[in-house]
Order: sequence, then structure tokens, then C-alpha cells
Amino acid sequence: MKCLAMCITFLAFAPTAMAGLHYSGEVQNPLPAKWRGFLLDHRSLRLLAAPQPASPLHDAYADARLKLESASRTRALTADETADLGALYVRFGLAEKAIAILRPAVRANPEHFRLAANLGTAWQLAGDLEQAAAALDDAVRLAPPRAKPFEDAHRKLVRLRQNEPKAATALDALFVGKPTDDTVSVMQQLALWLPGDGRLLWQLGEAAFATGDTRTAANILDGCVTEFAMKSDVLRRNRQTYKTASEAETHEGTLTFRSSRALVRQFDETKLPTIQREGTTDLPWPALAETQIGKKFPPKYLKFVQELDGQRVAIVGFVRNRSGEGDVTEFLFTEFPVGCWFCELPEPAGIVRVQLAAGKSAQIGTASIKIVGTLTLNRTDPEDYLFTIAGATIRAND
Repeated sequence: MKCLAMCITFLAFAPTAMAGLHYSGEVQNPLPAKWRGFLLDHRSLRLLAAPQPASPLHDAYADARLKLESASRTRALTADETADLGALYVRFGLAEKAIAILRPAVRANPEHFRLAANLGTAWQLAGDLEQAAAALDDAVRLAPPRAKPFEDAHRKLVRLRQNEPKAATALDALFVGKPTDDTVSVMQQLALWLPGDGRLLWQLGEAAFATGDTRTAANILDGCVTEFAMKSDVLRRNRQTYKTASEAETHEGTLTFRSSRALVRQFDETKLPTIQREGTTDLPWPALAETQIGKKFPPKYLKFVQELDGQRVAIVGFVRNRSGEGDVTEFLFTEFPVGCWFCELPEPAGIVRVQLAAGKSAQIGTASIKIVGTLTLNRTDPEDYLFTIAGATIRAND
């Protein structure tokens, strides 16, 4: 691949290392993660900085931020706490706010690795690449051995962009040769630190294609165009080429993935809503996702979900796999939109079959909606959907 001819020479490293942006509440699985899981987590991190309906990840990060801000009003934060708060500000798109607390903390704690790394990322997102490179020089110096190659890759990215023309749209000259499992680990890590950077995502799409996964390559480049509004002629030509190739080739490529998701899911059952026996209970998608599916039926449902079997629930999401146009009486429902470029096929626990109330039909658009109806769990048929909401009505997502 010509595009892949621009890119860092592989360095030996442990793929579980964390670097670039450090928040103690953001725990990673070993990389590379499977494309679908990685792209879901990448999108979730990117949307933290965008106006949107709350999500479990958004709520968890917002709660942690509020607690640290509250503590800072009554006492001085420790260096580790300041690093966390700075990382959270960066995640929420508040780079200047992050710099305001990280800069004095770095002066007071010049040998603190996480403070230096987070400050470097904050400076980069604030647009000051010279300050970013200087902070990342310190981060590379202070990094533990496993993290050093990741930090070095981040610093190299910043140095490259320092020396390029403004508004450059080409791939960064970070990697050379055919991608390996380890170089893709570095690519994914950079993209997780900087989820709003479309050029890093494009690089991952090229890596997917170079390792034989044409479908993922086409989907990622499609996302670069549709969600990141990238206008590179090379990107758009490759997008069409990979889309055409994916229609004939559907194998998953040659990478050996080390995890199914990039981020460790830290599901907190204590934050689930109270079940309303005489009313309607909100049904969070993460509660459905906790369903354990083994070789034998039935699956093991979360206790909260089991107790909602036969109860009235409300869930927000998107219609998927609608056949034809016009009114529908039954459809599939998912957490993410129809045609979503990063998740072609949800996991079984990520699909709900919806059956509208008798005599009811509806025309469904592309916006998120709320479904209210009676939940039924599938305990007998391995060929059927795990969740059905029957007698359903459609409401606007509030």
C-alpha cells in the first residue's frame, strides 16, 4: 500500500502499556483490540467532548470530574488527582482548563510522569505543538520502560505535525512496511488518546486494508468522510476502492487481536435504576450487554434484567435492518444508528426485537427514539433474539 509506505519503524514493547493520556479510571485491555470493539470504544471517547445524550461512560467520567472539582475547593489535590482531573478535562474537550491545572502541577512535581504526559496531550489539543513536544520530551524521559515506546510515538507524531504545512490532510509519516499486531497496537493507542483526530483513524483504515480486512477498511474510511468530514482526494479514492473490494472479499484479515474491546467495561450495578413494578423502568443497554452467552441455552442474564422479564420498560436507541419503506409493525432496535460505520453487526446482546402494539404501525426515521413496552427474555430458542419488547409504543427521545 502506497499510503502505508508513510509511517514509525516498529519498536519492541508490551502492548498493555498506557501512555499519552492517563486517567486512573480508564482501564485498557491489551491491544490490538478487535476492530468492532475498538471502534465502539473510540467513538464513545470521542463523543465525551460533544453535546449528546448521556451515556454510561459519560456519566462515570462526569461523576469523577465533579468529585475531583469538589475536592479541589476544600483542599489541594495530590499530583495523581491533578493528573486525573487534567485527563478528564481533556476528555471533555477542555484543553485550556486542563493546562491551567496541569502546568503548575508539573512545576511542583517535575518528575511525575502522568502529569507530564497529560500536559503534552492538552497542549497538543490546544494547538500549541511546541509546548506539547516539550512536555512529551519530559514524558518520554519519565516513562516506565513499557510505556516509553508509546510516548515516543506520540512525541514523533507531534514533531511531524510541527513541521508540516497548516491544514495538512495527508497521512502522518509514522509507520513503514506492512502493519504487524504490534504496530497496530501503537496506532490504536494513539487514536484512543486522540479520538477526535481523523487522520489517525484513516491510518487505522489503511492498516486494516493492508492486513486483508477490506470490509473494516471501507467502513473506517467511510467514517472518516461522513463523521469527520475529511476531504482528502486520496482518502476518498481509497474509500471507493476498498468499498468495491469489500463486496467481493469479506475475510477478517491477518491480525491477531488480543482483546475484544479496547476499554475494560467497568459496569456498576449499584447505578442501575430502581425497578418500577407498577410503572416503567428505564432499561440501559449496558445491562443487556452483560448477558453471558455460553455453548448451552439459556444464556445467563444479569439479575436486574431477569427481574424485568414481563415488566414494562423504556429504552432509547435506533431502528436497524428495516426492510422496505413505509409503515412497519416490527423491527430490530440497537444502541447505535442504522448503517453505523463502526459496528456493522451488533453482538446478540446488543439487539432487541420490537413488536408494536396490536393495530399500530409507524414510519421510522434515522433519529434516536424511545421504545416503551413489555420485555420478554428468550430462555428456550437459540435461533431467536435474546430480547423482545412487545406491545410497544414509540416516543420522542427526551
